[in-house]
Amino acid sequence: MLLQQDGRMTNLKLAEAIPLSPTATLERVRRLTAGGYVLGYRAVLDPQKLGAGLLVFVEVLLDRTTPNILEDFKRAVSDQPEVMECHLVAGGFDYLMKLRAADMSDYRDMAGRVLWRLPGVRETRTYAVMEEVKNSAAIHLDI
Repeated sequence: MLLQQDGRMTNLKLAEAIPLSPTATLERVRRLTAGGYVLGYRAVLDPQKLGAGLLVFVEVLLDRTTPNILEDFKRAVSDQPEVMECHLVAGGFDYLMKLRAADMSDYRDMAGRVLWRLPGVRETRTYAVMEEVKNSAAIHLDI
């Protein structure tokens, strides 16, 4: 979808690219939005320029995975702006998290302030990213 590549694309430019009339294009985008296919638009910021150049992924293993522990963890993570993404996963650990920090020292402070204080955390494993090869939020569509 062209809007995944450029969310600021004008309706006229989008209409020319697909090709539909501007009115039909606007109606189609409105239907996609109303139907929940388009969740929103956002700016992509440069983490280096904002002092958040270190990207880390963290495996989190909980003490137990009872429904109340999972709910407590989810609620606590949702309140942490430092956590960019958090996913409950199947496998050898419970959650995979994505965070950004200025550098390793900043991350170490963040881990003590945020990660290790989350409810139910037994163990974490951190993977610092050496090179970001691909970063995309676009969903591949065969259309």
